[in-house]
Amino acid sequence: MKKTTLILMAVALMTMVSSCTSYQKMLKSDDADARFQAAKNYYLQKNYSKAAVLFESLTGAYRGQRSAEEVLYLLAKSRLGQKDYYSASQDFANYVKNFPRGEYSEEARYNIGYCLYLDLPEVELDQEATYAAVSALSDFVDYFPESQLTPQAQECLNSINEHLAYKELRNAQLYYKLGLYLGNNYRSAIVTAENALKDYPDTKYKEEFSFIILQAKYKEASLSVAERQQERYSELVDECYRYTIEFPNSKNSAAALRIMKEAKAKAAVKTNKSTTKQQEKN
Repeated sequence: MKKTTLILMAVALMTMVSSCTSYQKMLKSDDADARFQAAKNYYLQKNYSKAAVLFESLTGAYRGQRSAEEVLYLLAKSRLGQKDYYSASQDFANYVKNFPRGEYSEEARYNIGYCLYLDLPEVELDQEATYAAVSALSDFVDYFPESQLTPQAQECLNSINEHLAYKELRNAQLYYKLGLYLGNNYRSAIVTAENALKDYPDTKYKEEFSFIILQAKYKEASLSVAERQQERYSELVDECYRYTIEFPNSKNSAAALRIMKEAKAKAAVKTNKSTTKQQEKN
């Protein structure tokens, strides 16, 4: 049994060495057609790393020839297979630039944005690549509205919108937690949440945004100077009504009702005081 295992390991090692030697020889070969065939074989074997290196070495050799289109396309596909999404997106863009009406142009235009979508940055990071993905996928949908890939592109765009909405949710939550640190961050939380609801009206985070607005307005009202409190408590009551009507089954319903009860009471007190003062003047 041990002897058989050792033989199998030796055969595997010899095969690996032979494969590496063959690959190194192919890299140095002047026979472009042989390198092209080897690259396609590696691609079919899902050895995308070796395939990509060989395809890249052929971009100059086949420039201006019929095979150049397939080389650029398979280079991009190999990058995608490697999960090197940024490079793949760039390679698909290069294919489209050189072959705007090529055989693979529809798929390539889709993959420019799809590769960027697969590599979206975390919400804490700069979102330049995210906006690039939106632009590329939107261009694809506009360019190929009837494509079989259009529904997939639209799904990617919907997912990206949720990604961006979540980033704004995190920002609004952070502003709310900062409170009055170095300024009125409650107002910033309100503005951020309201703008997000305008930009992403169908987001799954709609209830969270709405509750942040309600909470922040409650904080603003309670911390306001006397002259502004009645106005802000009245606005808060309206906000509470909107929230409870739109989200009747929310886990925050009880908290919203408590806020509304307090806001109504304080708005009424302010109104009564104003009425008494006006009567005294008369």
